[in-house]
Amino acid sequence: MAAPYPMSTLSKVIRDMRALSHRIHWIILWFTGGIPIIAIIFGILWVPLQSQTAIFAAMYATCSGISVTAGYHRLWAHRAYKAGTFLKIALAILGASAGQASIRTWCRDHRAHHRYTDTDRDPYSAQKGLFYSHYGWVVIRRKPEQTGRVDLQDLTSDPIVMWQRKYYLALLFLTVYVFPTLFCGYKYGDFAGGFIWASCIRLFIIQQGTFCVNSLAHWVGDQPFASRLSPRNCWFVALITWGEGYHNFHHEFPIDYRNGIRWFQWDPTKWFIWLCEKVNLASDLKRFPENEIQKGKFQQAQRQLELQRQEISWATLINELPILSFDEYAEHVKNGRFLLVIDGVAHDVEDFVGRHPGGEKFLLEYIGRDATKLFHGGTIHAHSNAAENLLSTMRFARIVGSDHCEEKII
Repeated sequence: MAAPYPMSTLSKVIRDMRALSHRIHWIILWFTGGIPIIAIIFGILWVPLQSQTAIFAAMYATCSGISVTAGYHRLWAHRAYKAGTFLKIALAILGASAGQASIRTWCRDHRAHHRYTDTDRDPYSAQKGLFYSHYGWVVIRRKPEQTGRVDLQDLTSDPIVMWQRKYYLALLFLTVYVFPTLFCGYKYGDFAGGFIWASCIRLFIIQQGTFCVNSLAHWVGDQPFASRLSPRNCWFVALITWGEGYHNFHHEFPIDYRNGIRWFQWDPTKWFIWLCEKVNLASDLKRFPENEIQKGKFQQAQRQLELQRQEISWATLINELPILSFDEYAEHVKNGRFLLVIDGVAHDVEDFVGRHPGGEKFLLEYIGRDATKLFHGGTIHAHSNAAENLLSTMRFARIVGSDHCEEKII
């Protein structure tokens, strides 16, 4: 009996699977995918979520998420504001509880993402697909030279950043697993729930939410400030990422400490930073000049209008029309063409005579005559802009000396 597949095909499949297995970072895959899946199964089947544990998990998740958005992202990656030592230490420790690498590593990838957006040197390029930009880049190994080079001197010279980098694995273990488990255990008598819900599942939710900034924020929403690259504004992504969903604005104005620039736009991270300034924990909150923001928005609106204009069928420009003398124009009319002159241009109204809202009479009376005054007012009201647009589609030729043919009957 013949084999269902040729041996050469099977060998190729095996080689491809082996090559892929070497590219997968199995430890990270287990940490970000395996453990959470097992925790979810255990949680659903054997460890019910207690109300106290749920409240703590939600509060702790908020602290972890804000530490990434306000700390890793807006403070260290973009230097959108300055933070005091106490706030930086708190953000560094709580940032580890989000399980998204050290500050320095996270910022290296994010700065490369901004500098090389949508290219092969962007570590989570949206051009490689929704899955890759969301999660694939996390678990698939990349060679160091594949990520674009960026300046990290400011991070390397920051003692808190380097301290967190040195002790990151210990901080990760303590903040992700030990602290939530012990807190829920000793406070609520729920050690199992603390580990399953406040540790593992909480971590999974935070990671997936943050990953949406790399994926959904480049696929869903509008582009009010620029459309050359993929970033978009999406209120839904903002809801699940502590305000990071206004990504089109952020990529245009990355130094601004806000993502949602209007008061009604959901951006708890900007509110947290603003509050820290009020209590002297932060300073030098950077805002891009409002005039430049409006300028960018206006220019984008112009680009969008131009794209819409190109999709519309417009009339032939007057200076591109053929030129006729009045005698040649008169000859066309004598030969049966339904032509009338408005503003020095002959218009062929044959197909429109029967559809004229004012009836056929006026059009037929002015065939071979200059109807400029009649069209623009004269004894009746002036025609609408829509009428002028429609008339332009009937242009036939420019008439030389048409000012001598006014009211002349041929």
